[in-house]
Amino acid sequence: MRPDPVVIRAARPGELELLRQIEVAAGAPFRDVGMDPIADDTPPSTVVLTGALERGGLWVAAEDDRPVAYLMDDVVDGEAHLDQVSVHPDHARRGIGAGLVEHLAGRARAAGRAAITLTTFVDVPWNAPYYARLGFRALADDELGPGLRAVRRTEAARGLDRWPRVAMRRDLGAGDP
Repeated sequence: MRPDPVVIRAARPGELELLRQIEVAAGAPFRDVGMDPIADDTPPSTVVLTGALERGGLWVAAEDDRPVAYLMDDVVDGEAHLDQVSVHPDHARRGIGAGLVEHLAGRARAAGRAAITLTTFVDVPWNAPYYARLGFRALADDELGPGLRAVRRTEAARGLDRWPRVAMRRDLGAGDP
């Protein structure tokens, strides 16, 4: 029997602990590329997830009404900013993450945003190369606004710059991917 189709919807308050579990599972593959500290990183707290939920920036992809992936977004420098997208490995490679990103693109366009930004690891196949396939391009340092610069400073303070990182942008035009 084929599983129910994936439905993208707003997260619900009772699902926050499940989203944290998805994050832990989605982080495990970082061990395979020698990034154990990333795999061991604590998932976003329920306080952080609640804040995203309350501002309308927490979305899930659900099968049979149970989340299998989530996306957390915000606004940085006046543009939509993808904070996190995580897909449980049992549901990976089915386009679920891309579907969440496209959902964000549609919401961002409807809100009058010109772009989506994000920060990610350069050399991890399911990070920068994946986002490039979804229409994002790497930004040079002089293209970063003050908000993205602040995001990068926070990441550096957390030790994420131990591995190369990049800020990326996807312009949202009528014909974007």
